[in-house]
Amino acid sequence: MSNNETNEVSNIAEIDRQAMRAAFDKAATSYDAAAVLQQEVANRLVDRMDLMSMKPGSILDAGTGTGFISQLLAERYPKAKITALDIAFNMLKQSKNKRSFKQRWNKQFHYVNAEVENLPFADASLELVISGLTFQWCQNLPKVFKEIRRVLAPGGLLMFSTFGPDTLKELRQSWAEVDDLPHVNMFADMHDVGDALLKSGFADPVMDMEMLTVTYEDIKTVMRDLKQIGAHNVMQGRSHQVTGKNKLKKMMQAYEQYRQDGLVPVSHEIVYGHAWIPEAKESGSLNEGSVVVPFKKI
Repeated sequence: MSNNETNEVSNIAEIDRQAMRAAFDKAATSYDAAAVLQQEVANRLVDRMDLMSMKPGSILDAGTGTGFISQLLAERYPKAKITALDIAFNMLKQSKNKRSFKQRWNKQFHYVNAEVENLPFADASLELVISGLTFQWCQNLPKVFKEIRRVLAPGGLLMFSTFGPDTLKELRQSWAEVDDLPHVNMFADMHDVGDALLKSGFADPVMDMEMLTVTYEDIKTVMRDLKQIGAHNVMQGRSHQVTGKNKLKKMMQAYEQYRQDGLVPVSHEIVYGHAWIPEAKESGSLNEGSVVVPFKKI
């Protein structure tokens, strides 16, 4: 892959990783109460395993947060060994300390504080990697996918959800009426994510998306919930100064144009994807560029 190809996906959002880690560490105790959308997407993502015939024995939950997906996987695959990985140590701590985890499945879990871009696992050591709404926080998706391909065994599966570019579009457009600074993170297009999967050596990637809208009574609650789940603006070009009251007021006034039936909407473009690691006998065909991606949009 050329540098141009890598940058096409990796520079969608120039992430300040230190700021991101700090934001999620700080939000760990308030996350579950505000993460209604994240939990709904997690349920929908895990339900997609109904379409797969596999019963994985070794699973990585990449970007586990407070462990919601890990808990769903433990219920579905009670004999599987599940590794919960997250960049934020406090998120892992919240997951490990949940009563349901301690009482029923604690011996089933391993907890790893690490980045998805640099997985501390042996080659071909996992059967399933699942990731819910994590990849949008990764600076270099091709590197992420290459790492996941490395740790997945032949016949292994990657299944994930991530945010698409229309996520928080109302908030982004409202800030754009105030100044030219980046106030909202940018997210990669579904087709660019699919291309990155192919170029990283995955077979038969399938991508689709859906729009989910959460409504609020006021914009202050929108901002509060984003803060509680750690979804701060962590782009490197953001302003490091405290946003003035006048600017915030102008943004909130601009947001009012989207109010309908007394409620303000917050749009989320949810991108889903899955792809396989080819069996050893098929690996040659990947190098020849002969794999076709069926993109489906719903």
